[in-house]
Order: sequence, then structure tokens, then C-alpha cells
Amino acid sequence: MAEAVRQAKGGQRPDNGPGGLRIGVLAFPGCLPSGVFGIPDLLTIAGHIAGPDVPGYQVDVLSPRRRVLASGGVSLDVRPLREVDVLVVPGFEMPRGTDLDGRLAGLAPEISAIRAQAAAGTAVVSVCVGAFLLAEAGLLDRRRATTSWLYAGQLAQRCPSADVRPEHLIVTDTGVTTTAAFSAMYDFALDLIRRHNGAGVARTTARVALVDDARVSQKPYVDTQLLPQPGREFSQRVMRRLDQNLAERYDLAALADAFRVSTRTLLRRFAEETGRSPLAHLQASRVRRARHLLESTDRTVAAVAAAVGYQDPGTFAALFARHTGHRPNAYRVAFRRKDVVADSGGGAQV
Repeated sequence: MAEAVRQAKGGQRPDNGPGGLRIGVLAFPGCLPSGVFGIPDLLTIAGHIAGPDVPGYQVDVLSPRRRVLASGGVSLDVRPLREVDVLVVPGFEMPRGTDLDGRLAGLAPEISAIRAQAAAGTAVVSVCVGAFLLAEAGLLDRRRATTSWLYAGQLAQRCPSADVRPEHLIVTDTGVTTTAAFSAMYDFALDLIRRHNGAGVARTTARVALVDDARVSQKPYVDTQLLPQPGREFSQRVMRRLDQNLAERYDLAALADAFRVSTRTLLRRFAEETGRSPLAHLQASRVRRARHLLESTDRTVAAVAAAVGYQDPGTFAALFARHTGHRPNAYRVAFRRKDVVADSGGGAQV
């Protein structure tokens, strides 16, 4: 993040003065209050840990409006827009069916403010779907970016010139930083603390606040069942068959026969409706099932591999790591549920 500040300031480290780094959090109607206060709270803790003799952080909640109601009807005390070193744009509620065009149209003053701050050399940071405001302001054009894995496809579709990296927690590109969903604001804040106050202060802040400071990717959290589905009947039927037979050997010819089409037709129609191959879907479903088994049972990695169709644990482990960013044993250590009971390989797992 310090790199983002330096890039935005023409390559020079900002003069923070006696008051420290100036952080502005942009409040807007419907923003998530946690996104407004989460980063300042963690920076406050870091300031106490660093001590009074170390320049800390000046944090203000800013808005082009005189009054802001956040999500849930929470009234926010805001100050007028002013020059800052870093402008943080929080996320907002975006349930299925949200009229995003209408939502963003109603935030024209904020989008204009984001654009003006970036033009003035301010480093701009978005949290979660705050990236959509940055995209609307033109800040993601021809830049690498990320957002919540759940909305990454929508962001890429809305801003085709952006290089959206859905697996990343934090992406900084020439003065613009985007983060993954919600709690990634803490990953960003810890990165800022680490670069501004040093690794020791960041580590202690994470321990005091019980925040994970070792995450590197969104991959372990992705649930493909929650991703928007094309909703076309043919691919849905194929996926259903594959999901019901995870442990069976993948046989493209047999699959095509089951749907009375040629293998070429199966691949073409499936790709047209989903953008990927049946094998890619099967692999993702197998990994999803394996994640559940690793989290909720005592089965060995070899047994988990066999349960999802892999006789070679090494092949399974490589596929699992490619999808989640973790080897199976490391994933189990990080995500194992506390209510696990012994499981011999079949029946109920918890």
C-alpha cells in the first residue's frame, strides 16, 4: 500500500508531518458501516502499539454530502472532502438482483469525488464491491484489480479493459488498490501498517485484534455453487449428472452417449452455456467435495482423494492446490471444523 501512495505521489514518499499518514474513508448512502470503521479501528490499534513517538494515522470519514445513512439506517458523522494521502472506498450491500446501474447512478457525487482525488494524486483503495465505484470513475481501465470472488465476473463484464484477478486478496496497480470481500479490508490495513510501521507492529496488531495476517489468496473461500449460473437446461443436466457421480472415472464418450449427442456437440454446447469444459466443472465439484471432507472428517488425504475419484493422492493434491492455493493437509489445518468426529469413510461425517 505504501507503494500505491508513492506511485500516486509521483514516486515520492508522502510528507506525513507530525500527524502521520492522512486517510480518508469515503462514506456514501448504503455503504457498509463496518467498511467505514473497520480500517480506522485497526489503524488506531496499530498507533497505540507503535507508540506516541511514531507518526501514526489521521483518519476522517469524508463525503460530498452533508448527511449519510449507511446500510441498516446507520447515520454517519461526516466531514467535507479534503486532500488526503489515501482515500478508502468501502463496499455496499449487493444482493442478487441489485440494479447496479441505478445504484451507481445514485452515487454520482461520490464517483466524481473518487475521480477528482485520483487526478490529484491520491492513492485510492476500494474494499469489496467498492471496486464498482472505482470502475465507474474510470480508475480500473487497463489496470489489474480484484473484488469479492462472488462478483469478480460481474466486474470483469462491466469493465472489460480491467484485468480482474479473482484469486487475489489485494491488488495494487499504479496508485489504485482493490481488495477482496469484506474482511479483506483487514488484510489491506495490515499491509498498510506493515509498510508504514514495520512488520513487528503489524504482527502485534494482528495478534491483539485476532486478525489473520497470513492469508494470501481468496481461492480457499470460493464456493462455485454460489456463483451466477447460466441457467441453460443442457449444461445444467450435464453438471447434475457429473455432480452425482464424482467418484466415477471421467469418460467423455459415455457422457455424450448418455445425452444422445456426439462428444464434439457436448463440448460445444457445454462451453457455449458455461464458458468451460465438463471436465473443468467436474474437477471444481470434486475439489468442493474434498474441501468439505477435509474440513469435517478425519479421513486421510488418500481416502478423500479416492472419495472424489482420484486413486493417485499426488494427482489429487496437485489439482486441489491449483484450485485452492493450499495442499490438502495445509487446507485441513487452516479450515478444519471443531465439531469433527472420527469417520471411517462412509455415512455421516459430523
